[in-house]
Amino acid sequence: MNKIFETPQQALEGVLHDGMLIAAGGFGLCGIPELLIDALVESGVKDLTVASNNCGVDGFGLGKLLDTRQIKKMMSSYVGENAEFMRQYLSGELELEFNPQGTLAERMRAGGCGIPGFYTKTGVGTVIAEGKEVKNWNGQDYILEEGIFADLSIVKAWKADDTGNLVFRKTARNFNPPAAMCGKICVVEVEEIVPRGSLDPDHIHLPGIYVHRIIQGDHEKRIEQRTVRKREEAQ
Repeated sequence: MNKIFETPQQALEGVLHDGMLIAAGGFGLCGIPELLIDALVESGVKDLTVASNNCGVDGFGLGKLLDTRQIKKMMSSYVGENAEFMRQYLSGELELEFNPQGTLAERMRAGGCGIPGFYTKTGVGTVIAEGKEVKNWNGQDYILEEGIFADLSIVKAWKADDTGNLVFRKTARNFNPPAAMCGKICVVEVEEIVPRGSLDPDHIHLPGIYVHRIIQGDHEKRIEQRTVRKREEAQ
């Protein structure tokens, strides 16, 4: 089975439909599948529910899908740095389901493992717990969180072989592995495709069984907020 496609558009062909649930990897602008996001914008698919730690920034990353009004609902942990996200949410144009970061990651991982739900103490006694089942063990309350079973996963990795074994680079190994696991179809963009057998098995972060389609491309790797110390004036 050939998993390698020439373009993001080809890799997404036949898998998109209005109203679908997409799990997207990345944290801030680190390790985001920017090429696949651009292809989603180009496709015009709409009424999307997107599970991702955040929604990019204004005009970049998932923020592009906000600009085109293609996202109906976000399942996120952090929504800062994006004025359009705030505007759409406060105006009632965008639904928002807040998730603690660890809970969101575990919901994705659970979906990838076929686990429909799990109990956690995170969120007990807060708005996160509203409307959710509560159980008590040993005198402590836990809330039920559901696993995420996405129609599509879009993720970014550093290297892949032709079978889909993935290696993530440094902090880009954030939400990408669990996001990749929970999709019925997982499409990955990578910086480099290497020959089969060249990856050290001990260094593979996600096995190819989870990966269905791969593209290789150049990435902008934009920094979300560049903060540097002011240079001292020359004496």
